[in-house]
Amino acid sequence: LDEATAFADPDNEVRVQQALSALSKGKTVIMIAHRLSSITDADCIYVLQDGEIVESGTHSGLIERNGIFTKMWKNYSEAAEWKIAKEVNA
Repeated sequence: LDEATAFADPDNEVRVQQALSALSKGKTVIMIAHRLSSITDADCIYVLQDGEIVESGTHSGLIERNGIFTKMWKNYSEAAEWKIAKEVNA
């Protein structure tokens, strides 16, 4: 699956994730994700850099390793808090 929830609003993203979870029970699923929150429950996450696997593990294991995935997660988490502010004319 390549960005299965890329264009989903938050409510529908949750529904899609729940459906994917139910459909993938007992199956191997390869998912490409830019929304890192969509893969936190994955059995194994592979981090690619320049076409090579540079890290692999569970979400918590990769965070503990404090490597590339940790940096990506921190950047992703910070960006998730961004808001578009209303411009005020002075």
